[in-house]
Amino acid sequence: MADSSHIVILGIGNLLWADEGFGVRAVEALHAGWQWPAEVELVDGGTQGLALLPIVQAASHLLILDAIDAGLAPGELAVFADDAVPAYLTAKKMSLHQTGFAEVLALAELSGQSPCRLALVGVQPVELEDYGGSLTAPVRAQLPLALARALDILAGWGVYPAARQAPAADGLHDASLALLPYEAGRPSAEAACRVGDARVLAQGEG
Repeated sequence: MADSSHIVILGIGNLLWADEGFGVRAVEALHAGWQWPAEVELVDGGTQGLALLPIVQAASHLLILDAIDAGLAPGELAVFADDAVPAYLTAKKMSLHQTGFAEVLALAELSGQSPCRLALVGVQPVELEDYGGSLTAPVRAQLPLALARALDILAGWGVYPAARQAPAADGLHDASLALLPYEAGRPSAEAACRVGDARVLAQGEG
């Protein structure tokens, strides 16, 4: 890999909306399970939209992980490369973050600072309307395959991370949002506040 290469692995989505969190969970798992070369940056992009433009502009190679609407069976995985990647962003939108990220890619192209290689590993969601929910079982079951596909793409770009002997001590986001603590802190579906996650709403009290 050339010294000028800067590979960005970007997970986008909203952890609080069930399968919308797939991309963030995938990049979280890549961070926890592998040690990465200095030229590789793993990013929890959340739903930042246009705020991600500088990150995209700085990337020579960009791998996106996301929940997408590709017209597949719920829970099915899909991989797209280069010119095929923006196509799903200009099709049916599932959420506002996809509109924002389509604009990010377009603006990067217009600025003359877009990645030379682009890839997407996406999953067709099962559930998006469960606020405070986590990944559904079919989508969670696709995480190992999604990671394998991501590693295959990166190997094609000359990136070979080393498997960690123990999970990374640091995370890409607050420790409470990591998958296991998040699951442990979730109320049951019966007890959940359907107008919002009580853990979030409590922060606005007082």
